[in-house]
Amino acid sequence: MPNLRLSMRKLKEILRLRAESGLSNRLIAKCCNTSHVTVAEYIRRAEAAGLSWPLPEGIDDGELERRMFPPESPQTESVAIAVPDWGIVHTELKRKGMTLQLLWEEYKEKTPDGYLYSWFCEQYRVYCGKLAISMRQIHKAGEKQFVDYAGQTVPITDRLTGEVSPAQIFVSVLGASSYTYAEATWTQKLPDWIGSHVRAFEFFQGVVDILVPDNLRSGVSKTCRYEPDINPTYQEMAMHYGVAVIPARVRKPKDKAKVEAAVQLVERWILASLRKRTFFGLAELNAAIRELLERLNGREFSKMRGESRRSLYEKLDKPALRPLPVAKFEDFLWLKAGVNIDHHVQVEDHYYSVPYQLTGEKVDVRITSRVVELFYKSKRVASHPRSFVKWQPTTLDEHRPKSHQRHGEWSPSRLVSWAEKTGKATAEVVGKILESRPHPEQGYRSVLGLLNLEKKFDAKRLETACKLALALRVPNYKSVKSILQNGRDKQEHVREEEPSTPIEHPQIRGGGYYQ
Repeated sequence: MPNLRLSMRKLKEILRLRAESGLSNRLIAKCCNTSHVTVAEYIRRAEAAGLSWPLPEGIDDGELERRMFPPESPQTESVAIAVPDWGIVHTELKRKGMTLQLLWEEYKEKTPDGYLYSWFCEQYRVYCGKLAISMRQIHKAGEKQFVDYAGQTVPITDRLTGEVSPAQIFVSVLGASSYTYAEATWTQKLPDWIGSHVRAFEFFQGVVDILVPDNLRSGVSKTCRYEPDINPTYQEMAMHYGVAVIPARVRKPKDKAKVEAAVQLVERWILASLRKRTFFGLAELNAAIRELLERLNGREFSKMRGESRRSLYEKLDKPALRPLPVAKFEDFLWLKAGVNIDHHVQVEDHYYSVPYQLTGEKVDVRITSRVVELFYKSKRVASHPRSFVKWQPTTLDEHRPKSHQRHGEWSPSRLVSWAEKTGKATAEVVGKILESRPHPEQGYRSVLGLLNLEKKFDAKRLETACKLALALRVPNYKSVKSILQNGRDKQEHVREEEPSTPIEHPQIRGGGYYQ
């Protein structure tokens, strides 16, 4: 039933303004915050009922409504007018392109003697007012997916050490059906954040139009009320799945009220149920979450009898979701790095080559679990299989300078000549470092590190340390640095040794190669 006090008060105000002020229907509508069509209908009904302003004494709101809205004819007096099923109306409005006007027209086709459009809209607003606050927004099917993390964590115990680590709970929910997904991850960092999205898409078996995340750093690199900056990896994931990312505004919880409610439900119906259990791994915890998640999605709504999140998902969201792409999105990371004089870039303790012409430039690095790609000014200049061998190079021959061609002023012979200014032992160590590499350029970085030790220690100590390194047959940067740091060059007398017989091997060029 409508709110009679409010409705009748507005009716009385319309009659008063019409009688006392002589305003037009449109001006009266503005004053009463209603439509001019409604004003005209109320005035027509008042005239038909013989009512004028001021109203007769003793007429209350109930009597006024009965006289304003009498049965149309004696034949229909005992026949109740069919009232729409507002639950169905509320559900149908979630379909794309659906409007109240269209639903009212369908209602009138089935019930020609039914209520007018203004009454239809008013009664629907009354129905919405009785729903939970989080359900008042109309979310179109397949339009939005909300994502966030729960405030609670779940402890996971290491079987061997007994150490307890908190697991984060990722929650995602579809707008129209409130169909919910939840899982546990170790962190809220970018790889876990992206992985949770991919698994949520697979759980929902399709893709929405819009993702609505909170302003988590993994998703939004720079918060702004009007134009937040999306994390590049998150943006590429969105492009891969063809979705738009519209983060919730800062300090605007209503923007993500749907997922706030979902988080609360997950905490109450899943995490609370698991509070007494001990888990020894993410897989075990996620299996328990998935079991309780099935029950949560199958629970009947308290104010929508016969409907559950799963049933609404099957009716609304699932048919409206776009299909998943053929290939699953592969998580990656963007980095910036400088190209050293050896035309290699250091990425996570490994060296990858780029064309030697880029020496000294800055490049963008895209890292996946399988591939490392390098870009210069948005153009890919190199691609390598990802290697987890520390401090070793991965080099493509086409990235090296051509035969007898030097890039800029860096060359093996120049480095040897530079080392000779410090001493013969230093030059010999430099030569052996370059000889030990499949390509001399791969030793440039170590040679520079060796020669730069002269800045921290003096040239005499560096030369003595190189003699000792040669005597110990460990002619490399790390050994020389260790000798200097430990002061062994001061403690021991380094004797001159006879030069050893050079080893014959096709990959060892010999000192003459660099002259």
